[in-house]
Amino acid sequence: MDKRFQVMAMIASGMVFIAACGAPAAAPTAAPAPTAAPAATSAPAAASGMAVPDSAKVMVADSSLGKILVDDKGMALYMYTKDTPNVTVCYDQCATNWPPLLTKNKPTPGAGVDASLFGSTTRKDGSTQVTYKGWPLYYYIKDTASGDVKGQNVGKVWYVLSPAGEVIK
Repeated sequence: MDKRFQVMAMIASGMVFIAACGAPAAAPTAAPAPTAAPAATSAPAAASGMAVPDSAKVMVADSSLGKILVDDKGMALYMYTKDTPNVTVCYDQCATNWPPLLTKNKPTPGAGVDASLFGSTTRKDGSTQVTYKGWPLYYYIKDTASGDVKGQNVGKVWYVLSPAGEVIK
């Protein structure tokens, strides 16, 4: 009888815990899911709550992976292989971990980029995301300093782009 009481008490406390925490979590994905943005001063605008720039600037920089696309602070920009040309599918938790490169107006080409490869796509919330050769561009929340490329090959679906807009694997 004492054993059955203990089991019932554990089930009841588990039900209270689930009710307090909301719906069960989604199945894990291949990409890591950090719960908070890093406290770096160079955090992307979307992750840090900063205003969306009037004209996002993209340029080319040297990295451990070769020449890649970066923003005006040297933060690596990534593409997502599940996106299709000019269409993003990264929302909700995905966009928390991979903040989109947003802009209010046409993006500004910096040194080494091909201005003809720039474009943009409209996200579900109406914001404008920068694209390069059709690929929507993102930051990675674990990149905290200029030159970081920690998002490269995460889940085998996130990669940096070359100045020609080619995926670097």
